Amino acid sequence: MGRKKFRGGRKGGSNRAPRGDGPPTWRSYNEVVKENKNLEKYYNTVLPLDDAERSEFWEALKRELPNSFRFCGSKGHALAVKRLLETRYAPEIVKIERHDGEPVQAPQPVSWYPDQLAYSMNTPKHVVRKFPPFAAFQKFLVSETSVGNISRQEVVSMIPPLLMDVEPGMTVLDLCAAPGSKAGQLLEMIHAGEEARIRKFKQTLGETNSQGADEVVDLSVDAGDDGRATGLLIANDADYKRSHMLVHQLKRLSSPNMLVTNHDATLYPAIKLPRKPDQPDRGQYLRFDRILADVPCSGDGTLRKNVNLWKDWQPGNALGLHLTQVRILVRALQMLKVGGRVVYSTCSMNPVENEAVVVSAIERCGGPDKIEIIDCKDRLQGLKRSPGMYQWQIMDKSGRIWSSWEEVQQHVLTTDGQVPGKLSETMFARPDTSDCSALPLDRCMRVYAHQQDTGGFFITVLEKKDDFKAKPETKVRTPNTATSTDGADQAEVEAKIEIEEVKAALGEPTDVLPTVGAKRTIDDEEETKPDTKKPRIVALADTRPEAPAETEQAPAEPKTEEEVKPEVEATPKSNGQADRKVKPSDGNYEEPFKYLPSDHPVIQDIQKFYKISPRFPTDRFMVRNATGEPAKAIYYTSALLRDILTENEGRGVKFVHGGVKMFMKQDAPSAEVCRWRIQSEGMPIIEGYVGPERIVRLTNKETFRKLLKEMFPKFIDEDWKKLNEIGERAKEIGMGCCVLVVEPDGNDPDFSERMVLPLWKSFHSLNLMLPKEDRSAMLLRIFNDTSPVINQTLKESAKKEAQAANADPETRDEILKDAAAIEETKGENDVSKQIDEANDEDEYMDDPAVKEDTLAD
Repeated sequence: MGRKKFRGGRKGGSNRAPRGDGPPTWRSYNEVVKENKNLEKYYNTVLPLDDAERSEFWEALKRELPNSFRFCGSKGHALAVKRLLETRYAPEIVKIERHDGEPVQAPQPVSWYPDQLAYSMNTPKHVVRKFPPFAAFQKFLVSETSVGNISRQEVVSMIPPLLMDVEPGMTVLDLCAAPGSKAGQLLEMIHAGEEARIRKFKQTLGETNSQGADEVVDLSVDAGDDGRATGLLIANDADYKRSHMLVHQLKRLSSPNMLVTNHDATLYPAIKLPRKPDQPDRGQYLRFDRILADVPCSGDGTLRKNVNLWKDWQPGNALGLHLTQVRILVRALQMLKVGGRVVYSTCSMNPVENEAVVVSAIERCGGPDKIEIIDCKDRLQGLKRSPGMYQWQIMDKSGRIWSSWEEVQQHVLTTDGQVPGKLSETMFARPDTSDCSALPLDRCMRVYAHQQDTGGFFITVLEKKDDFKAKPETKVRTPNTATSTDGADQAEVEAKIEIEEVKAALGEPTDVLPTVGAKRTIDDEEETKPDTKKPRIVALADTRPEAPAETEQAPAEPKTEEEVKPEVEATPKSNGQADRKVKPSDGNYEEPFKYLPSDHPVIQDIQKFYKISPRFPTDRFMVRNATGEPAKAIYYTSALLRDILTENEGRGVKFVHGGVKMFMKQDAPSAEVCRWRIQSEGMPIIEGYVGPERIVRLTNKETFRKLLKEMFPKFIDEDWKKLNEIGERAKEIGMGCCVLVVEPDGNDPDFSERMVLPLWKSFHSLNLMLPKEDRSAMLLRIFNDTSPVINQTLKESAKKEAQAANADPETRDEILKDAAAIEETKGENDVSKQIDEANDEDEYMDDPAVKEDTLAD
């Protein structure tokens, strides 16, 4: 969800000292005065803590937050990377003895996280920097984070996805997803067990070896597409730059089941699906099994990390966000399937952003008969938490605390008739006369800093029991506050919002922007620097009625898209012709998504060259350009993504990213060689369907080390003999891209994981087509090797040029000819690097403002 620009990280307004010799321009964590009169007054009043616990609460908030991280990817891969922490780094860390004689504690597993794949570390930074074992671990942490195997994420922010009960095959929406750590967790859940299902499915067809033959795999779980995941994750953010941050974070997981969108969460559009054959006259819209609404908030649960909040905290920050938070939650419940679940969460401790939002949303959505709060007290055993509150007080902008709306009304009647700053009826607990007065709010979950040395967080799980028509927002009318002019202005605003609601339901662009509050950055899941800017509050938000979005909320209702706005259906579909580049009103343009027909010549050439099995679907390849012709990259998506992208073309749904880059265009050494190489991120998806003619199998650890260590090693004359078990096979195989299958024998625990990687054979070399950072990470992980990767072409070229400088003219010409041949090979390296690193999203990440919001410590 949108938020003010973050200026932390390595650039911009960093709180780090300058690299020069000048005096520091920042104050350290301990120098910030951690006091705020209104903050302490409010939470001492509202939180039900005894004196002893209250003291622990404030002491914890004034301590620095421990570092934390989790291991990502498939469960097997995550456990393999985790083993290195346990066997290589932790034993060395615990040997450190500080100057005071106290031992140093290694990172500790988070007890309640599944398979203990999350860790927390409270070692002081000066200890981390001083001792070599910690420096080695830090290098490992940074390396694995850069390639997506580790997510440096705050412990409490890991909770919401774990309570969503996401299963393979489900459709999931993360409404306010940036920076993407929770979306990454959800994506892992959608793909859970996929590798084992695919292996088992292929074994039943006799298309693979006996590896994993003894695995117990339930093929009844998401097995409709030959074991491939069929679920969907849509990760959305209202801020365009932050939506690209999502792409940057989530593309590491290489999922063809993920879409990134850029919409206001309060007016998220209906996503159209293909019509059912038996109901051709009725529009179909996507309903979600699970939705995460981790909404923008005042963020006072992050006081331990964002220390400037101690001086910047104001009660008005939360009051100004309440209405937007209610709208987001109502919109989420509207888009949910009956029986589906929404998880609502904030990093705030303020009940006006938590329990009050939950009550208001349930009230607008039909009450407890329609929406149920799910009890999660038996979930995540070992996580200490407090129940939600039934009663609470509200602090207004002036610092006065109010206990009920009746007290506010009495004040209005007995004074000047003005409601104190930003207060509204929906912010308070409901009276006994309300249908929602007895909601089981104790089922909500509050996590406080002192309970397990974390940040503060609020989580609630809601289940939709039946379809509903959302009630309009309550309009506050107070004595002497509404003039005729005010009424006219209000009517004009409401009329405009009704138009925007219809647009949202139809997936058209909307003009209303969300209220902007504090949302965790990527460093939130790392080491966030405080942001001193106050939340920008859109004035319109305080008066705007709610968007019912009836169009898609209940398919059984007769109102359809055609009835709401028939001309939308008349929009001409793409016929493969080039679209005109029309820049949207918000100034952000995304290339269209164009699917290639199965009989496209490029697809047929690829199939022929790689001998791809006919079982692999060929109707899911697409390109990102207006011509609809392959130019630089070909993407692959799931069938559901294809249907969504094609059905919603021209409807104003702002898709930013979708699919996995499967093939990249590369200069070929001859006409017989396919010019489209398999991209590393698409390799795990397609490798099982590539014919044996393009496969090279590697089993020797040292052979793999040589391929990783040397970029473009020479492969001429007798060089093939240096590559051990793959040498003869590599000599025989035709030029171009092939699949390197790494199959360790299992005797070395550091070299035990099966991998598939792209290998490129040219006239002069045999090169593993991986970015340098991936090579370095593998060298460190498998071989504990931190020395730099060797680029043979650069070394050879420099050597030849040095020889030419000292040779006579005739000899110099011959040497320079050789150098030119080397430079030709070097060109392959340049193309490889360009293709791996300069896709649309990465080019966008070159924007300095985006880098400031994404770079991690």
